[in-house]
Amino acid sequence: MAKEGPNWDGLLKWSLSHADGTNPSRNLSEEDRRWFMEAMQAQTVDVIKRMKEITLVMQTPEQVLESQGVTSQDIEDILDELQEHVESIDMANDLHSIGGLVPLLGYLKNSHANIRAKAAEVVSTIVQNNPKSQQLVMEANGLEPLLSNFTSDPDVTARTKALGAISSLIRHNKPGIAAFRLANGYAALRDALGSESVRFQRKALNLIHYLLHENRSDCAVVTELGFPRIFMHLASSEDGEVREGALRGLLDLGRDRTAAQAVDGSSSEDDEKLKQILQDRIKGISAMSPEDLGAAKEERQLVDSLWNTCYNEPSSLREQGLVVLPGENDALPPDVASKHFEPPLRAWAANRNEDTKPSSEKNQAPLLLGLGPPAQDPPA
Repeated sequence: MAKEGPNWDGLLKWSLSHADGTNPSRNLSEEDRRWFMEAMQAQTVDVIKRMKEITLVMQTPEQVLESQGVTSQDIEDILDELQEHVESIDMANDLHSIGGLVPLLGYLKNSHANIRAKAAEVVSTIVQNNPKSQQLVMEANGLEPLLSNFTSDPDVTARTKALGAISSLIRHNKPGIAAFRLANGYAALRDALGSESVRFQRKALNLIHYLLHENRSDCAVVTELGFPRIFMHLASSEDGEVREGALRGLLDLGRDRTAAQAVDGSSSEDDEKLKQILQDRIKGISAMSPEDLGAAKEERQLVDSLWNTCYNEPSSLREQGLVVLPGENDALPPDVASKHFEPPLRAWAANRNEDTKPSSEKNQAPLLLGLGPPAQDPPA
């Protein structure tokens, strides 16, 4: 399947000769303009062609691929390449029109855990900050296999990747959030917090914070499911991000009137436990080196805010001048969940016209391994 790529060296030399800053700008000749546009169009066509080739492979039954010597690693490599292509919002939307979305979702049920995980990662890239692809995945029942892998896949990496894809799929997607809630999503998130995988816990905490921020009424739901005690347990985690996520969850609940009682004094035992946890964190923060204090900015502010919310007084961190260090702005803990959901190479394109096609791709695609295209296209 080797193919001749565009003349990137020639394109680079042409670009530098016309935009090196040493000569005044000039109008392009018709010949230069035609050459440039043909080079760009050729690469765009190559990407679409390549995505169609990958789609043919994904549509081919697993046993046929194996008979042709295609391994699970080969499929992973193909999915890696596809993920690079669909980082473009236009290419992500085109995947459905060329018949590639449904077989990609089918890979979520593949017998190999690494393929299930990689497929979820590609889905996450497709739907990030992309309402059209979010809708297409929902219409193709893509949430169902993602939820199944999230809740019951025996491989923790596949579960974590599925959760990441769910997070991207339902973000700013009200039908997706509603479907997640109806599928007992909060109960699944509670189970994820009990995992031994720190990465899995982090992703679950980030999604919980986003959901509670979007739907304050859900504070009562998570309180009834026993999240406050889980948050208190995780607030003593050795992992800094898990601690911050747990403290943020407690603060979310503490600031909600319907859930505040469960966090702040529903029982003297829980109240004393929370106070002891916060005192331990204050002690740990107070003993930090200046460098560690700088890195623990969010945790410092979260501990102080949670203490003030629960006990209506500043924490001793504020008295020690450790809530806001010299040179830091005095502000409430920031909403950091967005950084975990903001898609790479995608936010800039969120409001682009859907009919606008990208003019180029940065890398020449690697070759497919094993199976060549069939004699005729299988039905989409």
